Amino acid sequence: MGATRTWRPGWACPAGQILLQQRRGPHDPTYRIDAAGRHWRGIGTPEGPATLCIEPRPAAAEVYAEAWGPGAAWALHGVPDLLGAADDVAGFEPRHPVVAEAWRRHPHWRLGRSGLVMEALVPTIVEQRVTGQEAFSGFRMLVQRFGEHAPGPGADLGLRVQPSAEVLRAIPSWAWLQAHIDPARSRTIVQAARVAGSIERLAGLDCAEVDRRLRSLPGVGVWSSAEVRQHACGDADAVSFGDYHVAKDVGHVLTGAEFDDAQLEEFLEPWRPHRGRVPALLGMARLSRPRHGPRMAPRTHLPARTPGHRRAR
Repeated sequence: MGATRTWRPGWACPAGQILLQQRRGPHDPTYRIDAAGRHWRGIGTPEGPATLCIEPRPAAAEVYAEAWGPGAAWALHGVPDLLGAADDVAGFEPRHPVVAEAWRRHPHWRLGRSGLVMEALVPTIVEQRVTGQEAFSGFRMLVQRFGEHAPGPGADLGLRVQPSAEVLRAIPSWAWLQAHIDPARSRTIVQAARVAGSIERLAGLDCAEVDRRLRSLPGVGVWSSAEVRQHACGDADAVSFGDYHVAKDVGHVLTGAEFDDAQLEEFLEPWRPHRGRVPALLGMARLSRPRHGPRMAPRTHLPARTPGHRRAR
């Protein structure tokens, strides 16, 4: 038996829905949901690897958590934040009937924060400028090959922990290519891994400062910073500008016309400091523009470098 904790949220916390914010695709090797509905995570904490199991108990208005490994105490301490306890929705006004309906249907949703910036940054970089299928596949191959087995019962579930910064720095170039992660993205990950200690300390800073420092890293731009702040810091104002779908979907759903990033930024300004809640709520309500034609196929080869290939995202 591992260390345990029972937490009673101060609201009707949809623990499973909030936890899924941290999953990177349906086959994420660091995340499992078992037949009993328990959520398992393999986590690389500042105190070492941990397996965290979270069991929502809505009938009892509580969440039961159990953890194993050197980082067990750290993982259990972070359960409330992971489930959105630090997300303050005061001042959020839906302002639009479609957003209001989505908020009515998901009034207890909150933005969780993991407190682990590198854990959020690595898969975010893998996801830069590729299809979701290719991104999830690349991250899965990276973790399965170079990540370690999660401690305790996590290993029996096939759960793994992301590779440490030391391991990332030592991965040869050909191994990145085997995972379908091109040189621009692998170089960005390795450069970030060289300053991993400084990156992890960002979790305790103001979100605006986190954004500034993340974007000072080579290869990390507006989109990547927003994605990391959403996952690691629970930044409700972070919007993934530069995403292929977000601006178009929000514009189509709320105005009938697809937006570009500049139009999206102007449109969302009245929601500040809750701008990120709008696309998140529309996503939970499964509202988006119609998709026409076949889906983009994953690349079967890595592209040649182009003049703009390394532009930060």
